[in-house]
Amino acid sequence: MLRFTDEQIVFQEVPNEVSLAFTIAGCQLGCKGCHSSYSWRSDQGTALTPLYLQHRLDSYKGLISCVLFLGGEWQPDALIALLELSRSANLNTCLYTGLDDVGPALKQRLTYLKTGRWRSERGGLDSLHTNQIFTDLRTGQRLNHLFIRQ
Repeated sequence: MLRFTDEQIVFQEVPNEVSLAFTIAGCQLGCKGCHSSYSWRSDQGTALTPLYLQHRLDSYKGLISCVLFLGGEWQPDALIALLELSRSANLNTCLYTGLDDVGPALKQRLTYLKTGRWRSERGGLDSLHTNQIFTDLRTGQRLNHLFIRQ
């Protein structure tokens, strides 16, 4: 079962979407400089069950367009159940992972995927030098340019 440490409505993490975002507890990558290192312990936070998510989706119906998971790929079966629930509510889905890729079972249930470890010297998605990639999986298009402030 996945657990989350934060639940927020966010506007910048997924371009052109209003997202219900969950920071998932238990990331094992331990990237130096991670902005959510407090969430690394897997035994903390609140259980993110399908029932809990359904209640949140019902309460935000018509207000959100996407559900974003910041992590959770280390428990693919649990994450897949939540992605399917989100998709059945006609919402887009997004995963932020520090990995370079995820398996096809996850990808086929995602609209967007952000890959790549946090490397402070390279910066995040708003940097021209980032190693991170934000992809629209429907088209395969890299959308990093949408994060760069002109």
